[in-house]
Amino acid sequence: MNTLSRIYSTEAGELLSQHSTDDLRRKTLQPVSMYSNGKVKSLPLEDRTPVFTPAGIIEAEMVTFYKSGKLKRVFPLNGKLSGYWTQEDEGKLADPLTLETPVGPLCVKVISLCFYETETLRSITFWPGEEPILQTPAGPVRTRIGISFSPEGRIRSLEPAEPTPLQTSIGKITAYDSDAVGINGDSNSLVFDDEGRVAAVSSTLNMITARHYSGAEFVFVPELRDSLCSESEREIVPMRMIFDEQGIEISLRPDSEPSYVDFAEYEISVTPFLPQLDNLSRGLICSV
Repeated sequence: MNTLSRIYSTEAGELLSQHSTDDLRRKTLQPVSMYSNGKVKSLPLEDRTPVFTPAGIIEAEMVTFYKSGKLKRVFPLNGKLSGYWTQEDEGKLADPLTLETPVGPLCVKVISLCFYETETLRSITFWPGEEPILQTPAGPVRTRIGISFSPEGRIRSLEPAEPTPLQTSIGKITAYDSDAVGINGDSNSLVFDDEGRVAAVSSTLNMITARHYSGAEFVFVPELRDSLCSESEREIVPMRMIFDEQGIEISLRPDSEPSYVDFAEYEISVTPFLPQLDNLSRGLICSV
């Protein structure tokens, strides 16, 4: 490292760290973070700089690295949002990137790209409002927030941008997580296994009936909770389902104890759960 010029030699290139601020976007001077072995961990850049990545050269304002020195994450923009600089202001500076991905070529605005230490693409986090239609093992899915991939290049997870009917091992389920938070695209509600089958999904528009061989019947439906928008309104809670070869784990709330339904002991059916559709719409408005 050249201390005077603040230039760091990395596997992504010779990079000049941030050493100035401005009154709108970059009000604070972000420090360079280092690992104990002397390798750079996170590096805010002075200007938008061409960075060498496994996906090609990308102009970035922030990069992070693994302890080995391999590139981990690339942020094309690194502005600080405030009352004077909004997400919309920052978004005007975001340029679409043309990327070759395991789901084909994409041209989207991104918040960040993440890579495995093996230099394969791990995830893409989309800019708010970007909703590309992606080809998945379950068919085309309009996607928001992001998508993640396995080290071998298979789709691992993504976030449906709209209620999307998908075939699962228990029948057709309408995938959609109204509680999805767009922090990054590393982990999403719709998950696929290595064979391309749906391994996990969230839904607000289905109910599951499990009939035991003894005659007992159990019905799982999405629950309602008090709305954050109004004390007089209720909003729907996405029901989470995780599949394996033997059965399905169902969680009605993120903090509730899941129920496990064994395929060998129960006959399972899936039906639409439409009475709360109006609550779903109100919940979406509240969460925006």
